[in-house]
Amino acid sequence: MTPPLPVKTDPLLPVPSAEQCMEWWDDYSMLENIKAHSMLVAKVAVQTSTLAQQSGMDIDIPTIQASALLHDIAKSYCIHHGGNHSQLGAAWVMQLTGNPVIAMGVLHHVFWPFEPDAEKYFLPLVISYADKRVMHDTFTTLEKRFNDLKVRYGKTEKIKQRIHKTYEQALILEERLGKLIGVDLNACSLDCGRLV
Repeated sequence: MTPPLPVKTDPLLPVPSAEQCMEWWDDYSMLENIKAHSMLVAKVAVQTSTLAQQSGMDIDIPTIQASALLHDIAKSYCIHHGGNHSQLGAAWVMQLTGNPVIAMGVLHHVFWPFEPDAEKYFLPLVISYADKRVMHDTFTTLEKRFNDLKVRYGKTEKIKQRIHKTYEQALILEERLGKLIGVDLNACSLDCGRLV
């Protein structure tokens, strides 16, 4: 696959408020536990983006917040009816917002299929990384998060291999995002904005 162009926000594209995103959660019958998870993922993504902004990067935090809040908008539907929640969610988010950058974060929050260049693709990569640092509704390490995924979903060897591949990518994202913004993200409590 050919990698996409660098992801840049467009000030002319609409960005929904947090309140609007949460109204859409209700419109799409998002389960309460997924709402709690999405809220913390948004908090982690915003905190990481704030650190990036403080390091001098041009970051549009409202766009990142909206993408993080909406990253699991299709999860409840797919639990009940099947399907790929990141693909369906991205289609719904594109229809709701008209903003392809927000939809890209939703589409790629599970796995990034290209070279993970943190500078070129900061928004989708920070959404993916933030999602990996939240286990249910608790901030955690990548190791704990992926150990939980292996226990809950690792029913076949193929699934275990996919989880391991995603874990390896998450470690790369943590290293590259951290290097880009000058912070050891593994040692940073991104849910409250201080180092642990």
